[in-house]
Amino acid sequence: MSNTEVRSETSQPTVVRGVDMKLEVVVIPVADVDRAKSFYASLGWRLDGDYTAGNDWRVIQFTPPGSGCSIIFGKNVTSAAAGSARGLYLIVSDITAAREELVARGVRVSEVFHAGQEQTGNDEPYLFGSRRVRGRDPERRTYRTYASFSDPDGNGWLLQEVTNRLPGRIDKGGATFVSSGELEAALRRASEAHGEHEKLTGQHDEGWPSWYAEYMVREQTGEPLPT
Repeated sequence: MSNTEVRSETSQPTVVRGVDMKLEVVVIPVADVDRAKSFYASLGWRLDGDYTAGNDWRVIQFTPPGSGCSIIFGKNVTSAAAGSARGLYLIVSDITAAREELVARGVRVSEVFHAGQEQTGNDEPYLFGSRRVRGRDPERRTYRTYASFSDPDGNGWLLQEVTNRLPGRIDKGGATFVSSGELEAALRRASEAHGEHEKLTGQHDEGWPSWYAEYMVREQTGEPLPT
């Protein structure tokens, strides 16, 4: 029997919550530490620390805006080849705004794309076994629209637009908005959806704050959206 499952003769198995394990740090292999530090600072990421121990060890930590996970890189931090980290995901609620911000900061970012059958000519044309197709996902589905960029060593990053989560990804009581920008984007989507709601009912909804709140929580936790 698993140590996370408890059985009794008269009840169904009960799953016991284990110890929380929070992913907080990802190691990025780089060749030039100062060059990498300058690049990630240029993204607008928070510099958490730059630590050294003599001449043989150095570690730098950055955290992307709104992220609960940080990156570290440095000298004698990892044996992985510089530039070998690929498929590093940055989840955004508005991929157009996120891409434009990076471009304004001088970052070379791909055009927005989705997975399909046509090839775009990128150096990394495949995504989950499919070819990259220029433009947003035609149905504007969550999780389906991307843009990509690399750091000076070639470590590859993907922007992925997520507007509502699949069921079970976030508990209803755990719905949170980690930045004013994320909250603003959620409010805009709720506003658009509420406009359609009022068209269906044919009347002004005095209870719109409650409708907005319910929509935003359901969107994040993957529950059916109100209409």
